[in-house]
Amino acid sequence: MNRRRADTVAGALVAAVLIVGGVLTWQAYQQQQAFEQMGSMMGTSMGAVHGTNPLLYVLGTLLVSAVVGGGYLVVRDGFTSTEGTDRSQTGMANQTDSESIESQAGPVQSEGKINPESQPQARVLDLLPDDERRILEPVLSSPGITQIELRDRSNFSKSKVSQTVSALEKRGLLYRERQGRTYRIYPSDDLQQKQAN
Repeated sequence: MNRRRADTVAGALVAAVLIVGGVLTWQAYQQQQAFEQMGSMMGTSMGAVHGTNPLLYVLGTLLVSAVVGGGYLVVRDGFTSTEGTDRSQTGMANQTDSESIESQAGPVQSEGKINPESQPQARVLDLLPDDERRILEPVLSSPGITQIELRDRSNFSKSKVSQTVSALEKRGLLYRERQGRTYRIYPSDDLQQKQAN
């Protein structure tokens, strides 16, 4: 059992104890009130007849929840850490094995993935978030595209296109030239050279 699940179970148990204790306290309080009301109507004291004092239920509920919660916290590290450590070590070993297999395979293309050594512009596009990729792909396929055309191709708002183009321009992946009320957008020289190779 992992730590999060164990914490959830222990928390649910403590919450259940508090809820049951609250219900029992409320019932004892209602019973005490009923006996006192009945005694005042009869003109006698019914204090000796009624059941357990509600304060005992409150104290008992707090004591039981503290014992359950405190006991769990005491055994929590020993209970959950050994399995979690084993899992994390096993996961790291599996990850290291898969990385060594990939490094031995070298630039072999697998399952239709793009080989970054043969297509550097694809590597750049693969590293970008989806919104930036949707802006940069049309610029690479149609250098000199206007920002308005780019907005139509990417299905982004005018402000989203402007912000994304500005971000890509700051990183040196493209540049733009003013043309009237819009811009013509071109891929950077470095990106074009990588695309030509």
